[in-house]
Amino acid sequence: MKVASVNTGRVGDLFVQQSERMRRVATGIHKHPVEGPVAVNRLGLEGDEQADLTVHGGLAKAVYAYPSEHYPFWRAQRLAVLKRDEPLAPGAMGENLTLEGLLEEDVWIGDRLHAGTVVLEVTEPRQPCYKFGAKMGFAHAVKLMLQSGHTGFYLRVVETGSIAAGDTFVLHPGPRQVSVAQVNQRRWRGRQHELF
Repeated sequence: MKVASVNTGRVGDLFVQQSERMRRVATGIHKHPVEGPVAVNRLGLEGDEQADLTVHGGLAKAVYAYPSEHYPFWRAQRLAVLKRDEPLAPGAMGENLTLEGLLEEDVWIGDRLHAGTVVLEVTEPRQPCYKFGAKMGFAHAVKLMLQSGHTGFYLRVVETGSIAAGDTFVLHPGPRQVSVAQVNQRRWRGRQHELF
């Protein structure tokens, strides 16, 4: 298991179609790979920003991780919907860490990842919002993320330090009471009526 990419981004603009017009919204979803070690403090990665701190960031959602194994799924979805076969660079899901070898089914709330000189604790899966749909280029990407369970997960910073692309990581099990995949399934069942 390794860190495929470390990604950061500043708050920028995203244009969202709403009621016959385009609206500009502030977002931190535009993440780009960073070379070399990146400092990680209690509120996340150095050089990274979030626009809406009511749903992203803070101590419990300081770092967002996403499995690289899901990237082919999103590329295929974009090809089917948008008729464009474009590669998606690491960070395209808005994640800080693009991970290899760790899926939602393998991660439980409270598990800890030791990577570089940091220790990160899994807190919850991502709940995508309309900004994710706008970033992907089609609104029902939000439903697809929930339906597929390809959400990635948020992490709390337990021990600060630094992390870099290429770092291997070790997963230390927590209490193992509920997995990220189980939380996703409960959320999906609870929101099906809202998404159709």
